Amino acid sequence: MLVSLELKAIADKHGIGAMLVLFDSCWDPFPKLGKQRAPKPGVHNSGWVQSPGAEVLKDPSRHDALRAYVVGVVGRFRDDRRVQVWDIWNEPNNTNDNSYGPQEPKDKPGLVRPLLAKAFAWAREARPTQPLTSGVWQGNWPDPAKLRPMEVIQIENSDVISFHNYGKLDDLKSCVQNLRRYNRPILCTEYMSRGNGSFFDPHLGWMKAQRVAAYNWGLVDGKTQTIYPWDSWKKPYVGEPPLWFHDIFRRDGTSYRAQEADYIRSVTGKAAK
Repeated sequence: MLVSLELKAIADKHGIGAMLVLFDSCWDPFPKLGKQRAPKPGVHNSGWVQSPGAEVLKDPSRHDALRAYVVGVVGRFRDDRRVQVWDIWNEPNNTNDNSYGPQEPKDKPGLVRPLLAKAFAWAREARPTQPLTSGVWQGNWPDPAKLRPMEVIQIENSDVISFHNYGKLDDLKSCVQNLRRYNRPILCTEYMSRGNGSFFDPHLGWMKAQRVAAYNWGLVDGKTQTIYPWDSWKKPYVGEPPLWFHDIFRRDGTSYRAQEADYIRSVTGKAAK
């Protein structure tokens, strides 16, 4: 399996673990087998595809066929120390309004909800030793009585609470404070968007002090092209943007911002090589 090779060759080499994502509702709703198309120049995540795609999602009679995939993958890695957590579904109620919105199925969240619940159950059939989660990502959840139906499924079925936040520090703090009510470990599985005021300094240091685990979006400027902001879907960029949105390193391995990289090392305790 590709994921097995990737974990062995990359994660082990650098002494890091991974969060494996089984399903994803972001970007292109029409995935295809075979060689994937090249990214569109200057566009954020222009080659990313959803799983399952719109055609499968719209046909509930095909949903149960996905059980073999979930049980097979989770069962294969259920005891693998390199897998830290399973993200069952990334942003399940994302309708991609800024990109593919008109091509999405009608009532997409309504189609996803029962399948999300099944996916959690299928993953548990495989008896993983790692926790399961699905990250909430809209708002900051101050009132449990006003959670969206999808968020109820996510939180009720998650062993650890995960969330996304691309806002300023005060907004991040509100998210953490509101999610502490569930008395479970908290993971911020997406953050850091410079153009929105979300930075490593001070966000990463604050989360470490609060014992909140953190995965930032992006590492190296590559095929995902996430140095470009979300608005690049409306107006593709020509050349490097004035401010990188995500990512830390250039393709040659040098830091986008040396001071920023030094700060990350100071928080994580990793010395520069």
